Amino acid sequence: MVQRAERAGFEALVLTVDTPRMGRRVRDLLNGFRLPAGVVSANVPVMDTADPAAHSLLHLDPDLDWSILDWFRSVSSLPVIVKGVLAPHDAERAVAAGAAGIVVSNHGGRQLDAAPATLDVLPDIAQAVAGRCPLLLDGGVRHGTDILTALALGADAVLIGRPVLHGLAAGGRSGVSRVLDILHTELTDAMALTGVDALSRVPESLVRRAAPHQPAPRPTSPAVPAPRPAEPAGVLWQTDLHGSTGDPLMDTMTFLNDITHAYPDAISFAPGRPYEGLFEPEELFGHMRRYMDHLRAQGASDADLKEALFQYGPTAGRIRELVADALRADEGVDVLARDIVVTVGCQEAMLLALRALFRDSGDALMVVSPCYVGIVGAARLLDITVRTVPEREDGLHVADVEDAVRRTRQAGLRPRALYVVPDHSNPSGNSLELPERKGLLDLAGREDFLILEDSPYRHVSPGPQVPLLKALDTERRVVHLGSFSKTAFPAARLGYVVADQEVRGLHGETRPLAGDLAKLKSMVTVNTPALSQAAVAGMLLSAAGSVSQLAAGPAGHYEAALRQTLDSLERHFGSPGQGASQVRWNRPRGGFFMTLHVPFDADEAALTRSAVDHGVIWTPMRYFHPEGGGLRSIRLSYSCLTLGDIDEGVARLARFVRSEITGRHD
Repeated sequence: MVQRAERAGFEALVLTVDTPRMGRRVRDLLNGFRLPAGVVSANVPVMDTADPAAHSLLHLDPDLDWSILDWFRSVSSLPVIVKGVLAPHDAERAVAAGAAGIVVSNHGGRQLDAAPATLDVLPDIAQAVAGRCPLLLDGGVRHGTDILTALALGADAVLIGRPVLHGLAAGGRSGVSRVLDILHTELTDAMALTGVDALSRVPESLVRRAAPHQPAPRPTSPAVPAPRPAEPAGVLWQTDLHGSTGDPLMDTMTFLNDITHAYPDAISFAPGRPYEGLFEPEELFGHMRRYMDHLRAQGASDADLKEALFQYGPTAGRIRELVADALRADEGVDVLARDIVVTVGCQEAMLLALRALFRDSGDALMVVSPCYVGIVGAARLLDITVRTVPEREDGLHVADVEDAVRRTRQAGLRPRALYVVPDHSNPSGNSLELPERKGLLDLAGREDFLILEDSPYRHVSPGPQVPLLKALDTERRVVHLGSFSKTAFPAARLGYVVADQEVRGLHGETRPLAGDLAKLKSMVTVNTPALSQAAVAGMLLSAAGSVSQLAAGPAGHYEAALRQTLDSLERHFGSPGQGASQVRWNRPRGGFFMTLHVPFDADEAALTRSAVDHGVIWTPMRYFHPEGGGLRSIRLSYSCLTLGDIDEGVARLARFVRSEITGRHD
């Protein structure tokens, strides 16, 4: 291309040095910018994609250095102008490397947010160049006064980019001439009004530069800011708090709880919690006694029992051995107790894993959309960027994960981990089949990301289950997040994390990742309550240490509840996709949730009408789409209802849906 340019009569080459890769251009990302069909690059034959960001990642050389100028001189006699300089020392290096000219440019501010304005750095660069080569400036030149200002601060000329393109788009060749005429006229007027009679004599005194910023002196004692004058004492401003406190996502659970309590007579398909009819309060004391007997059988004294039940206990948990035994028996997952941390619910396990694994703002968490709101909420509390992988109606596809990885990297982020609920997921109810699980693990190995596996519903679901991702994990790519809330005792708030990865230190030493998570936990909850661990341990011991055996009874109830829900939907709406309402739903094989698609906006207003007018509550699926979506879908949870309530609830739901459709058509 260089040689073609020289043969065509061009007089110089401009080497853009501030784009070893394309920056994070937020407008392009939000708009999904692609080259329109039929528009191709005439001069770059390797432009094999309509996505400029993807092209830059594939074909731009990130190893560009000053030796490139020597290479240009070896293939062409044309002078080389270096464009994209923002610092005096880089200007000096460009001159030393033989640049025939320098363009002070920040690429229109699109490459790196918060890069300095070109006018601010121009005087120092002009002083460093000291007339040894022409100095040009671009970026934001829109008026004649902009040109005059740049010349006063040391530029020999300015470059005009977008105004020329705007003129070309609006009026062709005459439009470009008109733009240049306007700039020429404005420059002439500005010269006359400032007393400048020649462009070669534009005084620096023409421009008043702002005084350099001086940091405020460090106070010798802590300074207490004065209250804002218009507010009484004790009032805090939202702008002074972390952004998560004002995030609408954090209102999701509050809204559902409020509307459920506001209409106690309504049948609620909203809460995803276990069925209370499965619990017997008196059994709780037996579980505690069983755990104490277990400790005594291991040689514990009375003093040991007091310490085990009344004291804080080890941060990583007292019952890790039992958890490891259950994983081995139920899942074929063979991990050491040292690789397990017992947590305050699975939510703490998520928080600890995210905090440990995500280093800085360059790391991104990928989540399946729709997804459990708790993981997105935890990520926002920690200021972790979330990128979504769209789930199709039949579930997650590995090809979509691979595309999300590519898009994440194009956005300048590292895809650090994927959060997935592979079994009967919350909220959709979909599951990953075995080929997709193997494909996902293979992709994680090829693309170097971790998988955060959260699977609390498999043991309360009927029939044989597909192996856990952790059970198939031969490269320790999976961090498994576990919970006893759905299978044993929700009020105990007992979860765990399996983190058998090794962390390599700066000097080559290794340590278990679980140990790092325990250190973080010590600063969050100190330890998991001993009584919660004792109760769950007793429940496990009652079932020979097997979670699947413990959950066999509850699984029967949830199977019946799912079957009742599917039968009731078909009875009131017809076969999926049939009938005037065009309502359709998926058919999960287990878990607590399913998805109902409706032909109207299932938002908060519709939910309120459903509760008030028809006595039935559900969850808008849009709550589970971090980047928008799901407006015409509903999450139904049947887990905590009796079979009779399910049948009546679906009947009320059908009346609500038909009223919405009728109202829409009127």
